[in-house]
Amino acid sequence: MQTRLKLVVLTGAGISAESGLKTFRDAGGLWEGYRIEEVATPEAWQRNPQLVLDFYNMRRREVMQAQPNAAHRQLAELEDVVDVYIITQNIDDLHERAGSTRVLHLHGEIFKMRSSLNPQLVYEIKGDMHMGDVAEDGVQLRPHVVWFGEPVPAMSKALEWVAQADVFAVIGSSLQVYPAAGLLFHLGEIKPEVPIFIIDRRIPDIEFNPHWRCIEQPATVGVAILAQEVKRMAQS
Repeated sequence: MQTRLKLVVLTGAGISAESGLKTFRDAGGLWEGYRIEEVATPEAWQRNPQLVLDFYNMRRREVMQAQPNAAHRQLAELEDVVDVYIITQNIDDLHERAGSTRVLHLHGEIFKMRSSLNPQLVYEIKGDMHMGDVAEDGVQLRPHVVWFGEPVPAMSKALEWVAQADVFAVIGSSLQVYPAAGLLFHLGEIKPEVPIFIIDRRIPDIEFNPHWRCIEQPATVGVAILAQEVKRMAQS
């Protein structure tokens, strides 16, 4: 019995941009008029938790209104022919809603909240969060999001997935945020023979291996090209 090809994908904000969700990069370092330091750091939470909650409540409402686009759907459909593992920097649930079954969120999930003290106390949320909402330990609930300056607990699982890759793709990521961006270079070191695709409307300005294939297109166009290539590899 032939082993199925394993496609491992790292997705960033660019894949969800075509669903109407804005990115820091597209807004010149701002997100809906906010600087990262104001809403996405532990210091911001200590300084003004109400502002942080308001910000993520807005993000949650935006994600609920957004729909998966063709790029999300094509990655889900590829599960019919290969094993697809999606490592995402995004906190939205568009991959899951499109039908992908293996999705690892590096930076948390907008539809979850957790205790400010105990990261193991995690709860689902669809509505708004409020000051005074507490976890079962009696501590204020915060967004279940990895802020800048915090450790990324899912990195160990992400490294396991990357090590299994027969094909690897980066879709819609600026490759500026670490440790997520390091997954690409880690794979290049441990399995230099693995085909790598970089898909973005603007290819990131980093040092590339000449064997990597760069597709300077929006995610919806680039993933269609990737899907054709992966299906060809799976048949060969």
